[in-house]
This record gives sequence, structure tokens and C-alpha cells, in this order.
Amino acid sequence: MNKFIYTLLIPLVTIQNIAIAHCQVPCGIYDDALRIIQIKEDYKTIKKAMEQISQLSNKSDPISSNQLNRWVMTKEQHATNIQKTVSEYFLTQRVKADKSQKYIDQTTTLHQVLVAAMICKQTIDDSNVNHGVELVNTFVEYYFDDHGIEHLEKLGH
Repeated sequence: MNKFIYTLLIPLVTIQNIAIAHCQVPCGIYDDALRIIQIKEDYKTIKKAMEQISQLSNKSDPISSNQLNRWVMTKEQHATNIQKTVSEYFLTQRVKADKSQKYIDQTTTLHQVLVAAMICKQTIDDSNVNHGVELVNTFVEYYFDDHGIEHLEKLGH
């Protein structure tokens, strides 16, 4: 019986690890614009969570306390998503290191996006979200050529 269970579980674990590591496999399948859209959606979710946290923090009933906790966890997770995408996708794989001003602008802006996401974890001030989105828009200008910006606009952002 144990062999049967292991036979089923090992392929599932392997598939899960491959799916998680997909962006670090040099397959050449990238859609940078979708990553930008996801970061912006994460920021929208953080903003919504901040609003809900502010509203629920004035209540003391168990359901409100439960929802407050869930919104805090959601805010944390989406800020972490931003940090992972910036670090593990853009900085590690997509931004190419060289001595150009473009590289300096891209890496500096991405670092600022990382810090903005961290500050979103620490606060409920939505001006930090707005600042993060502004930084992402600045990065878009440094990163994408006209074709990439057109693709991003077609996707609705």
C-alpha cells in the first residue's frame, strides 16, 4: 500500500516543483507584460486590504476579528508576491547586467518597488500603494520598448 501511495505522490511533487520553478528554467517563454499586470493587481489587492483593515479594526466581534486577520494576511501575501516577482523574475532573469544607464535605472527602480512593497506590509497608508504603482510605471518606461508598451496596452494596462 505504501509503495502505491509513494508511486502516486512522487510524480505530483516533481510536477509541483517544476511548475514553481518554471521561470527559472531557460525555456524562453516569458511574458513580461503579464508580470507587470500581476504586480499592479497585487497593489490593488493591497489597497483593498488596507481599506478593509481600517474598517474592521474599529470592531471587536469575533467575525470582524477573523476577517481583519484574513485581510492582514492577504496584504502580506500580495506584497510578498510583488517582492518575489521583482526579485526572482525581473532582477534575476530579465534585467541584463551591464554598465549602461538603462541598467542602473531599471535596477534602482526595481529596488524601490521592493522597498515600497515592504512598506505596504508595515502600514495601512494607501499612499504607499500609489507610490509603488508609480514606480512600476516608471520601470515600464525604462524596461519596455515601444512594442512591449503596445503589448501591455493591449492587455489593458
